[in-house]
Amino acid sequence: MSTAPRLTALDALHRSLGATMTDFAGWDMPLRYASERDEHNAVRTRAGLFDLSHMGEITVTGPEAVAFLNFALVGNIGTVAVGRARYTMICAEDGGILDDLIVYRLGDDEYMVVANAGNAQIVLDALTARADGFDAAVRDDRDAYALLAVQGPESPAILASVTDADLDGLKYYAGLPGTVAGVPALIARTGYTGEDGFELFVAPEHAEQLWKALTEAGASHGLIPCGLSCRDTLRLEAGMPLYGHELTTELTPFDAGLGRVVKFEKEGDFVGREALTAAAGRAETAPPRKLVGLIAEGRRVPRAGFSVVAGGEIIGEVTSGAPSPTLGKPIAIAYVDAAHATPGTTGVGVDIRGSHEPYEVVALPFYKRQK
Repeated sequence: MSTAPRLTALDALHRSLGATMTDFAGWDMPLRYASERDEHNAVRTRAGLFDLSHMGEITVTGPEAVAFLNFALVGNIGTVAVGRARYTMICAEDGGILDDLIVYRLGDDEYMVVANAGNAQIVLDALTARADGFDAAVRDDRDAYALLAVQGPESPAILASVTDADLDGLKYYAGLPGTVAGVPALIARTGYTGEDGFELFVAPEHAEQLWKALTEAGASHGLIPCGLSCRDTLRLEAGMPLYGHELTTELTPFDAGLGRVVKFEKEGDFVGREALTAAAGRAETAPPRKLVGLIAEGRRVPRAGFSVVAGGEIIGEVTSGAPSPTLGKPIAIAYVDAAHATPGTTGVGVDIRGSHEPYEVVALPFYKRQK
């Protein structure tokens, strides 16, 4: 039995703008409005407006909220100050990554966990199960929020024109309550494009009003609506992992080169500690495949699952690939054997339908904005 995809509060507006819609993680989402390249370049040089209402918000409250989150997640949530956010992960008992998350501390005993759309139910179920024995409540708030994002170098000026919130004082990986264009919002600064930008968590009934106000405020700054397609090429250029590609249940954070998010020094046990301790030891003695960037010498585009080769042998696998509008060449992120992971390594190619196309190994990210 097929179930119809969920619709965001902005669905009718996207269609009125002529968006090409696609089913993404059970949601009907805008893939693009016109040109993916134009949308990508707008975010790099001016600003783009995204609907990210498919993300999964889960609220955790109670006197033992922090102790519970420290048990349930691999990070040390106890060191997150009110008004700040942290990138972390939730892992299975065997150390496999269930999802990567952003946790916002909204108050002394109140946190918001933001999960990827495709994993939101998995994360909710895991948190609910792990809360047993803690004086903490886990609440599914996916229907309580719409999420808009303004990304790009012009985004601070655009947002400043419609809010009196202290944007200058809002650091990267922070969030504060405020009013934007008359709409109550949680204003966050935790972007996924490689550019400066803001995320606005609002009640769904306010989403359309806010979208129109931001569109009007951004018109003179070159802001345009942007879909999920350019969001993917933007995060790819910025070397940011995507769950289901660079992160999976088959990989631990150490396998993904993100062992730094696992905080063994925090008090008490946490789910996966034993398996992750072993994974950390293996990473020290026998380095796993490393995540690297690949830049094409030719024009053929690699895709997820394509083999990385050298000397006729398979040495890795592409996890994400696309044409890069900023570099003007196809690029890819891939896991490769440590012996071939050094930037500048020669003789590396990608098997694209039987042809070994030459690629240059580079350090991630491909693109880093000028501060």
